[in-house]
Amino acid sequence: EGTMKDGTAPARFLWLPPALRPPETMTWRQELVLLLVGSAMLFSGFDMTVFGLAIPQIQVSFAIPEDKAALTVSYFRLAAIVALAVCGLADFVGRRRLLLITIAGQAVGTLLTAFTQDYTQFVWAQVLTRVFGYAEEMLCVVVIVEEVGRGARGWANGTLSAMNYFGAGLASLLFAAITILPHGWRSLYVIGALSLALVAWLRRSLPETDRFTASEGAAVYGGRMRQTLDLLRRIATEYPGRLMAILAAVGGFGFATAAAYVLTSKYLQSEQHFTPGEVTMLIVPGGLIGLALTITAGRLSDRLGRKRMAMAATAVAGLCFAGFYGGATGWMIPPLWVLGFAGYFTAEALMAGYAVEIVPTAYRATVSGLRYLVEIGAGALALALEGVLYTALGSHGAAIQALLLALPITLIALLLLPEPAGRSLEEMAGGRR
Repeated sequence: EGTMKDGTAPARFLWLPPALRPPETMTWRQELVLLLVGSAMLFSGFDMTVFGLAIPQIQVSFAIPEDKAALTVSYFRLAAIVALAVCGLADFVGRRRLLLITIAGQAVGTLLTAFTQDYTQFVWAQVLTRVFGYAEEMLCVVVIVEEVGRGARGWANGTLSAMNYFGAGLASLLFAAITILPHGWRSLYVIGALSLALVAWLRRSLPETDRFTASEGAAVYGGRMRQTLDLLRRIATEYPGRLMAILAAVGGFGFATAAAYVLTSKYLQSEQHFTPGEVTMLIVPGGLIGLALTITAGRLSDRLGRKRMAMAATAVAGLCFAGFYGGATGWMIPPLWVLGFAGYFTAEALMAGYAVEIVPTAYRATVSGLRYLVEIGAGALALALEGVLYTALGSHGAAIQALLLALPITLIALLLLPEPAGRSLEEMAGGRR
């Protein structure tokens, strides 16, 4: 144990099983940052999962037609446009300051959602929540990439995604009691809001990243909003190939998988006739297995390569989702769900990290925002199309299978990206393409 060469205390990660701890020694500061950022991702996962779990119950409350259930989520995702602008501010004012604002804003929006009285109010409250929630998720990835060394960035991204996954599992656990909770689904949003408020209070101790503090971007761009367009122009000019490839990868992924992720509970309750308790019995134990798989895959990406693991995870997600929504029954449902969602979260986490590993510090928050906007926007388009496909094909399962056919776009785009595993951020920024 003792101290590290620079005199700092080593991290111990006692909250993780030994097999899931980082592949290299990290500092106590890095562990603290991961905990503060990851706890927000955990409760954000809780918050963002509630609608997907409780779609049938919320449909009853607001009289939402069957072919408009997925379209409602596409309305929520319009928040990504504003979230991109919010996230981009982090390249001007710093990561820490903006993370304090986004977590507080998400808590307020979540609380407002619990008290909405009609469909319009509900949609607007969720849009407000997701403006801050989406920006929060984008910035969390930036902070982790800037704080963690080259030998553990993949592990850290996988762990961050797993914490988000764990939050979704907590929401699933409480969902089993939705019929006995006072005010039903509204109670889940109140719990989510209070949890986010607690994280906002704890996050006061979050330090600014050393890379942002030391970067030229902090000095040159800080506080100069009129430079935003110039910043975007610089990114597109200096890294056109990388930018187009990563945006194509996440766009194809978001379009193909959004409905598969969002409509799990809806599909199980409506087409497989699961009760809320049975949904929880699948998602919670399966989620814990998926959590371990996601962290393990992230760790492997530091050894085997980010590109190879991202492609493998994408392929696994596509194949297992196709089987899950293809009418699988009985014993086939749990393994297909676990592997499909582990693949989904792993691929998303690796591509989120990929986007900010391949550009310099001054551009990372902006590129993270662009990546998120494209992925969420493509997913919104797919969710709107899902309602049309549902009407044409007669079931949510068939509609989702049709959307999964877009996944080869992601696999081809990933082949065009450079490999960041084992290389420093400065090395990656030096190779322009």
